[in-house]
Amino acid sequence: MAIIDKYFQILVESGGSDLHLAQGEVPKIRVHGGVSEIEGESPLSGDELKTMLSEICDDKAFANYLKEGDLDFAYEMDEKSRFRCNYLQQRHGLGAVFRLIPTEIASLEDLGIPEVVKNFADIRSGLILVTGPTGSGKSTTLAALLDYINRTQRKHIITVEEPIEFVHSNKKCIFTQREVPHHCPTFSDGLRASLREDAEIVLVGEMRDLETISLALTAAETGMLVFGTLHTNNARKTVDRIIDVFPSEQQSQVRTMLAASLRGVLAQLLMKKADGKGRVAVNEIMFANTAVSSIIREGKTQKLTDVITQGKADGMQFMDEAIWDKLREGLVTPEEAYMKAIDKTRFKNFLPPESQSLAIASGENPNEH
Repeated sequence: MAIIDKYFQILVESGGSDLHLAQGEVPKIRVHGGVSEIEGESPLSGDELKTMLSEICDDKAFANYLKEGDLDFAYEMDEKSRFRCNYLQQRHGLGAVFRLIPTEIASLEDLGIPEVVKNFADIRSGLILVTGPTGSGKSTTLAALLDYINRTQRKHIITVEEPIEFVHSNKKCIFTQREVPHHCPTFSDGLRASLREDAEIVLVGEMRDLETISLALTAAETGMLVFGTLHTNNARKTVDRIIDVFPSEQQSQVRTMLAASLRGVLAQLLMKKADGKGRVAVNEIMFANTAVSSIIREGKTQKLTDVITQGKADGMQFMDEAIWDKLREGLVTPEEAYMKAIDKTRFKNFLPPESQSLAIASGENPNEH
């Protein structure tokens, strides 16, 4: 048993999501969105933390981490506990953050994702983007969607990740899971290779640069179904982010490509439950119909909100509507709804008087997220 496993066990038993270790600091865990110190623990010395981190890491990779300052990999404590590991160096010395990855993939129903999201699984080709800030459950939702495909269709699915998070066993589908940089040097290299590997579906763990995004659009145009992730909060920002990555002289062409290949956007946020027992997912859902394609092609993305709002009968959902539903059901507090909403004016009147005064004093822009 590795020394660090005792902290992992505390994380699992507490129902937490992340473990934070830093030189000179008491170990901390994140539970239901809040970070707190592990009771009874003392600050970690540099030698203690170095021993702890090196014990679960390949010698060559750890030496490279000490030289370069960053490292990403996955660690499996036991058959039920797997962790995404990020080693870093910071002002006070060594540090690391670990994210718990469930070894059993939850279903879309278990996660509370709207039933209409299953429609993405039936699309034959194009680009589908799952978006949200760090820690919003994008990977968990994508894993559930791919597992649904795995149980219902016969396809070859390639994933390109850094590191591999959810491990998929072959059910009806064949899975090929590749890790950057161990199995391919970069995301773009893995995506480029997938075009020659008889795959119907490819998951790109992060679309973080121009080359990867360009290749994803090309793959979608050539008949593959491409799933990708971005750190954006809603459909409009997602479309703008894709286009803004490219130089201005290429953006008109990219809008045309994106209008032709984009099939949908699933944006996700996690909100703290009102009873303090966990978090609940809220989603913005956009299916790329004729109106959406025209808006993207013309560069008038401000109109996407209206299309999503008017497309409710087709399964579309605006983020603020999803938040409103959770507030109306009593699942989240007015404060939490206000903080996560895009148009804050809609939720401001539900805040207690002291919170309303604080919002005014802070000078928050009602339309800023």
